[in-house]
Amino acid sequence: MKSWRVLRSIACAVVTIAVATSVRAADTYEIPAGAHFNQQKLQRVGDYLRDKVAQGKIPGAILLIQQHGKPVYHEFFGVRDVATKLPMTDDTIFRIFSLTKPITSVVAMMLIEEGKFRLEDPVSKYIPSFANVKVGVEKKTEDGKSSLELVPPDHPPTILDLMRQTSGITYGFYGDSLVRKAYAAADIYAGDFDNAEFAERIAKLPLANQPGALWQYGHSTDILGRIMELVTGKSLLGIEKIKLLDPLGMNSTGFYVTNPDKKNLIAMPMPNDADFRVGFESKADVPMKWESGGGGMVSTMADLARFSQMILNGGKLDGKQYLSPKTFELMTSDQVGPGSGVERDYFYFPGDGFGFGLGFGVRTERGDANPPPPGDLGELKWDGASGCYIVIDRKQDMFFVLLEQTPSQRQIIQPAVKKLIYEALEN
Repeated sequence: MKSWRVLRSIACAVVTIAVATSVRAADTYEIPAGAHFNQQKLQRVGDYLRDKVAQGKIPGAILLIQQHGKPVYHEFFGVRDVATKLPMTDDTIFRIFSLTKPITSVVAMMLIEEGKFRLEDPVSKYIPSFANVKVGVEKKTEDGKSSLELVPPDHPPTILDLMRQTSGITYGFYGDSLVRKAYAAADIYAGDFDNAEFAERIAKLPLANQPGALWQYGHSTDILGRIMELVTGKSLLGIEKIKLLDPLGMNSTGFYVTNPDKKNLIAMPMPNDADFRVGFESKADVPMKWESGGGGMVSTMADLARFSQMILNGGKLDGKQYLSPKTFELMTSDQVGPGSGVERDYFYFPGDGFGFGLGFGVRTERGDANPPPPGDLGELKWDGASGCYIVIDRKQDMFFVLLEQTPSQRQIIQPAVKKLIYEALEN
């Protein structure tokens, strides 16, 4: 297997599994391994989601909890669209937004295993315009106003930076920094552009911080997707279908719904809750050239259950190994913790008690909240702007997938559902 000596050296240099904090956190919030679900307590989860539907907060949702390879809870709530009143089903299609990132990242790691590119490679090796990128540094002028000074990066952003969200590439639809304002002003979503054009647009913008210095959520995984196209000679969807989607049986996962017979399967948000606040407007059934590896996919419960079980199994499913054990360990270990040199700010979305691996949030410690968030050390998670959410708990041999379409309610519903799920676990 190619590149593993280099991969291991990078892992030793940047991976922190937070052993000390794990010891401090032990026995204070974790559930002992081997817990099982109390079915009566699980009904509280359904009561909660049915109440959200009854209040008109969401049209509907699907929740699957799977342990030891079998469903222990699999329920449908409300409808996929209040206009059609069609029911939720496992083939209902959801826009998953940033839940796309783990999928893209898994395929990227498979390509790294094949030697197609390396974590330490500079982005400019594949997209030359990134050789000229500058870092935007805010300065105060004599009259007290802020101005943006462009300075060279200390080192060029790398593939590793893209995968752990430390490249300095950001989003322009939240925050008020001058770099984010520059993103918003650049109109980067204009027209019907492809991944190549989008990468060129991003390369013209300043980085929000020095590469490797700050966890900065943004279009990093979109640029990674373009590199995946360049090293394989295929479209992003093309290589993802070959490497992961088709072999894993994720037959309804893609970037757009192009089959007219499947348009009525698309889940819709409430009419008054349809602004996903991601900087641009698009529809699942209106194909564009852009295949956003960071936020553009659509998927179903049936497909995401397959993906989650594969991750829960350590990178394998049904006898097929998608990620080697070494790759899986690297991908699911904290890359931004103590010793990594990576800082965190107000926009550190993994949240309390979590580090970040190569595409997943990774639970590393108890956290500062009192009581702490429920869950186990080593938990993997991510979600997206529509509220679609996966949690993978290898200690309990369990995952759950929550699918919904609600930009305004997701930050309320997700933690409430997780709390109720873990309250139903007992020895």
